[in-house]
Amino acid sequence: MYGSIVLATLLGASSALAAPAWPQVRSELVNTVGKEAVSDYFNLLAQKTDAAKLLSFAPSCDVSKAQMPTLSASPLPTPAAGLVVKHVAVGRGTQNYTCDTSTPTAAPVANGAVATLFNASCIAASYPDLLHLLPQLALQFDLPASAASASVIDADAKMGPTNLLVSGKHFFTNATTPFFNLDTTRYRIGEAPCSKLNATNAPADAPKGRGGEGAVPWLRLSANPGATGNLQQVYRVETAGGSAPATCAGMPAQFEVQYAAEYWFFAMP
Repeated sequence: MYGSIVLATLLGASSALAAPAWPQVRSELVNTVGKEAVSDYFNLLAQKTDAAKLLSFAPSCDVSKAQMPTLSASPLPTPAAGLVVKHVAVGRGTQNYTCDTSTPTAAPVANGAVATLFNASCIAASYPDLLHLLPQLALQFDLPASAASASVIDADAKMGPTNLLVSGKHFFTNATTPFFNLDTTRYRIGEAPCSKLNATNAPADAPKGRGGEGAVPWLRLSANPGATGNLQQVYRVETAGGSAPATCAGMPAQFEVQYAAEYWFFAMP
C-alpha cells in the first residue's frame, strides 16, 4: 500500500494523452517511436504499482544508496573515493551547435547546452529501472518557452506525465564551462561550475532523438572552485538524442538538437 502511494506521488498516473501541464506531447511521435517509449513507461509503472500494493512499508528514498549505471565497454572512471550521491536529476533540453554555412562539409561545433533538471532522486534510490526510461520518455514532450532561458526556473513545472518537479537548471557560462544551478525556491542543493574530465560514447542502442539523432556521450565532470553544497563531481549518463549531424550541409549557422539524460551529482558527505 505505502509503496503504491510513493509511486503515485513521484511518477503520477495521468495518461500521456491527457495534455499534462509540462510539456506537451507531440502527436506525431505518439504514433511512432514515441508511442513505444510512453507505453513502456506506463506498463512498467503499472507493474511497479501493483507490486507496491503488497508492501507494508514505503520504499527507501535514501539517494546515497542509489547505484549509478555504468557501461560494460569503455566505462567512465568511478567517482572519487569518499563521495556519495547527493542528487539525481533527469535533464531535458537542447544541445546547441554552430555551423560555418560557407563550408557544407565542415563538422558542426558544439556551443553549449540548456536543460531543465527534474528531481529523480527517490526514483533512483527505489526504482532504477523506471529511472532509466525517463530520458527517452522526456524526449516525447515539448519544451515550454521558459526552458530556453538559463535564468528562468519554474519550480512548479513537472516533467511530462510524471510528478517529478524541477530541481534546477543546466547551462553554460562560457564555451567550456557547464554550470548546474540546483538552488530553487523548493530545493537548496548547491551550484557547480564544472570542467570535463572524461567522456565515452553512449551505447549503440541508446535512444535516438526526435529526428533520429544519436545519443550524446556520457560524461564525467569535476566541480570547479566556487561550487557550493559540497558538490564535487557530476556524471551525465543514459543519454537520449542530442548529437549533431556529421556535416553542416543544409544546416543554419546556429541550431539546437533536443536531448535528455540522467545527471548524477556526487558530494562530500
